[in-house]
Amino acid sequence: MSDTVKGKYWEDFEIGMRFVTRSRTVTEADIVNFAGLSGDWNPLHVDVEHAKQGPFGERIAHGMLGLTIASGLMQSLELYPDTLVAFLGLNWQFRAPIKIGDTIRVEQVIAEKRETKNPERGILTIATKVLNQRDEVVQEGDRQIMLRRRPVVAGNPRT
Repeated sequence: MSDTVKGKYWEDFEIGMRFVTRSRTVTEADIVNFAGLSGDWNPLHVDVEHAKQGPFGERIAHGMLGLTIASGLMQSLELYPDTLVAFLGLNWQFRAPIKIGDTIRVEQVIAEKRETKNPERGILTIATKVLNQRDEVVQEGDRQIMLRRRPVVAGNPRT
């Protein structure tokens, strides 16, 4: 890796730090493209007449599409492009539908930090909410990631 590292190290994050992404509007094209990519052609997402009779009265985005868009929004913050070691997992809930035309954003708060056995890595738990344009939580959960720790430089311990 080069001498110039883009992003924050594990030590740069503090519990309670909050990050908010830009917003993005979910379109019909997003839903159709996701159906084609995933193979999930459930009529709740792609069939107007079927969806009218469903619980939401209209087509909605796939839950996983919402999570995927949220992931892209989070990446756009460029918090750890060079320091991310691994995405470890998530505990996720789908709270409300995302409809065509909804504009979503992501709010994240650092909930937990812990060291690992490897002194070059640390783990963050990030409380994450996906909100629509009405500030309604449509998805939420906790994500765990592993980040690089700041390298020890001779004479300078980690901060």
